[in-house]
Amino acid sequence: MKTESLPAARSAKTVNPFWYKIRRNPLTLLGLFLLLLILLLSIFAPLISPYEPTKINIPERFAQPSADHWFGTDEVGRDIFTRILYGARLSLGVGVAVVVGAGVIGTIIGAVSGYFGGRIDQLIMRLMDIILAFPALVLAMAIAATLGPNLQNAMLAIAIIKIPVYVRLARAETLALREKLFVKAAVTFGIPSWRIIVRHIIPNALSPVIIQVTLDIGDAILLVATLGFLGLGAQPPTPEWGAMISIGWKYLLDYWWYPTFPGLALFLASCGFNLIGDGIRDILDPKANRS
Repeated sequence: MKTESLPAARSAKTVNPFWYKIRRNPLTLLGLFLLLLILLLSIFAPLISPYEPTKINIPERFAQPSADHWFGTDEVGRDIFTRILYGARLSLGVGVAVVVGAGVIGTIIGAVSGYFGGRIDQLIMRLMDIILAFPALVLAMAIAATLGPNLQNAMLAIAIIKIPVYVRLARAETLALREKLFVKAAVTFGIPSWRIIVRHIIPNALSPVIIQVTLDIGDAILLVATLGFLGLGAQPPTPEWGAMISIGWKYLLDYWWYPTFPGLALFLASCGFNLIGDGIRDILDPKANRS
C-alpha cells in the first residue's frame, strides 16, 4: 500500500509544484479563502440581497443590524450589507485593473530603458526618480485633486505612482538579461530590438513583477479607499468602501455599524491580497524569504 501511494505523492509535487507549495502554506490558503469569499459574494450580490445599493428608503434610516438588514442601514435607509457587496466589485476590480495596468506599462518602459541604455535610460530613470521622490499618497492626492474628484482620475493617479516601481524592477532584470548568451545570439542574428524585448527580455523578467503585482493590489485597494474617504475618488451614491467610511465615521458613536462593516470589508480584502502576495513571493523568490 505504501509503495503504491508514493508515486502519487511524488506526482503531486512534480506535476504542479506551485500549487503544492501554496497548499502547504496556511496563511496563503487563508488569503485565498478570504478573496474567494469576497469575490463570490460580490458576483452573486443580486441573488444574495434583495435590495438595491443606491435605493433610498427614509423610513428605514439608521436601522440596526437585524434579520432584514444584516449590517443595518445608513443615513438614507440604504442596506449597508448590499452596498458592501456591490462595493466589493468596484474595489477589487479597480485594485486589480490599476496594478495590472501599471505593471504592464512599467515593465515595458523598464525593459526598453534597460535594453537600450544611454540617454533613453537616463531620461526615463530621472523621471521615475522624480515621481518616487514624493510620498505616494500625497502625490496621488495632488494628481486626483488636479484632475478632478472622480473614480477614473483616482485610478489614474494611483497608476502613475505605481508605475516607477515596475520600471525599476524590469530595468534591473533587463540589465542582467541583456548580457545572457541567448540575447547576444539574437542580436548577432540581426533580430530587431523590439522583438528581442518582447520575446526574450520581458518573459524572463516577469517573476519579480508578478510578485510585486500581488503585493500591490492590496495597497491599491487601500489607496482607492483613502482617496474615496478624502472625497477625491468615487462620489456618492456610488457604493465604494472608502466613501462609505468617509460618511459613516461621523455617526460612529450613535450608529457604530455604519463605518465598522465597510472598514472590516476593506481590512479583509487587503489582508487577503497581502497574504497571497507573501506566499507567492516565498515560492517564486525563496532567497528573499531567507534574507
